[in-house]
Amino acid sequence: MRHFLSLALAALIALIAPSMVFAADAAHGEQVFSANCAACHIGGGNVVNGQRTLQQDDLKAYLANYNEGHEEAIAYQVTNGKNGMPAFGPNLSAAEIADVAAYVESQSVKGWS
Repeated sequence: MRHFLSLALAALIALIAPSMVFAADAAHGEQVFSANCAACHIGGGNVVNGQRTLQQDDLKAYLANYNEGHEEAIAYQVTNGKNGMPAFGPNLSAAEIADVAAYVESQSVKGWS
């Protein structure tokens, strides 16, 4: 019984620990955004296509799967690009992209105020 409980505890830790270690950091995402995204998306706008801003209603309208996972949909867009937006996957790490996605989502909820 003691062996079983040890295994169950180890499995629980293995499931929970990665999410704690890899949690996105919106504060770092703001730094990455300022260095890589703000030229086109300052203040949540879009200087290339004014219809595709980073406001939450616009993200819902044009990002595939946004309703299934907000940060995941944003991270996918940042990684792969689309239309006039370049892909940042080759230039940013997965952690940096997750951080930017967390920052964009947090700002979109606040209305970029």
